[in-house]
Amino acid sequence: MLDKQRIINRFISYVTVDTESDPNSDTTPSTSKQWDLANALADELKSIGMHDVSIDENAYIMATLPSNVDHDVPVIGFISHFDTSPDFTGANVKPQLVENYNGKDIVLNKELDIILSPDYFEDLLLYKGQTLITTDGTTLLGADDKAGICEIVSAMEYLIQHPEIKHGTIKVGFTPDEEIGRGAHKFDVEKFGADWAYTMDGSQVGELEFENFNAASATVSVQGKIVHPGYAKGKMVNSMYIATEFINALPRFETPEHTEDYQGFFHLSQIDGKVDETVLKYIIRDHDKKHFEARKDAMVKLADDINSEYEREVIRIDIKDQYYNMRGKIEPVMHIIDIAEEAMKLLHIKPIIKPIRGGTDGSQLSYMGLPCPNIFAGGHNFHGRYEYVPVESILKATQVICKIAELTATKSYYI
Repeated sequence: MLDKQRIINRFISYVTVDTESDPNSDTTPSTSKQWDLANALADELKSIGMHDVSIDENAYIMATLPSNVDHDVPVIGFISHFDTSPDFTGANVKPQLVENYNGKDIVLNKELDIILSPDYFEDLLLYKGQTLITTDGTTLLGADDKAGICEIVSAMEYLIQHPEIKHGTIKVGFTPDEEIGRGAHKFDVEKFGADWAYTMDGSQVGELEFENFNAASATVSVQGKIVHPGYAKGKMVNSMYIATEFINALPRFETPEHTEDYQGFFHLSQIDGKVDETVLKYIIRDHDKKHFEARKDAMVKLADDINSEYEREVIRIDIKDQYYNMRGKIEPVMHIIDIAEEAMKLLHIKPIIKPIRGGTDGSQLSYMGLPCPNIFAGGHNFHGRYEYVPVESILKATQVICKIAELTATKSYYI
């Protein structure tokens, strides 16, 4: 039986440490404050009895739970990240406990009139009667992905305390900078030494994901000409108007707010505009590789077409691939999905197998040679003031980790 209060205390101890990452930094980790939790986690792994605990010069943490069976078992891993998103502040997090949630509005902050309401966030109604951990409305919570870390540490502690549960060798890994797309960049797959792993970084109970977007970034630089507006006829070229032409020429309904499931999109995330230069920042996303390539080609062709109108290069476009759909790396080893699915069913959790409309360390790790699907960690409304996590979801995810470890030690999966 998992100790609910111990797990609550552990989770709160993590989220009250500020670990916000910084996309503008070129160090790893991107912020020095990530070391505060990283060092504490390494110490905690040692204290619960994990072996070979290490933390490298980039704050990547690894540890081992040795096998307790006398037959060969694949080495599996569980991975989570300890940084939080720079989209919203993670400083001075003040978690609030809502026990026996009644399905009604939750007042996060009375002074600022910040309400977490099931009228807007319908998923809240899935957790009536449960214990929720919320923010105070002024910060994010950090369940993404400190819930995952809490679940992994708690599962390892439970397995150590209950040697009657048979398992093979288990590796755990905690990474910095996932929220800025660098969580796997310096992950030493060979040192980790697992045959496969799972990231504990999903949301709703039951989520099991082995498909994600193909992803690219695009920087569109539009060049204009600035002259005195009183004498501008025939001379001024306003880059913001050309940029608007580019924006409006892309499919209006192929944007995040109009797409779902397997539908891809173009997302204009930032504009910095003046008469003489405007810079547009886009992200390009699609699950289908051919559609992904077509989206990139469409942006390049659009830039070429506009340049031809002006008979000079007024638009430059720089597209960089970021990560790819892990499905192609998981399909040859689908037994790792079968094991996770079976673990959930044995725990009376309905598996929800669906594509990730985003990225994950698991995608990059899969392409680095470590097949790595994603499992729910339990949180909702990540990256903002309305983030929350049900304690019962953390408990269930912890149980799933233990059950996967137990099932993996069953030789029938590999006959």
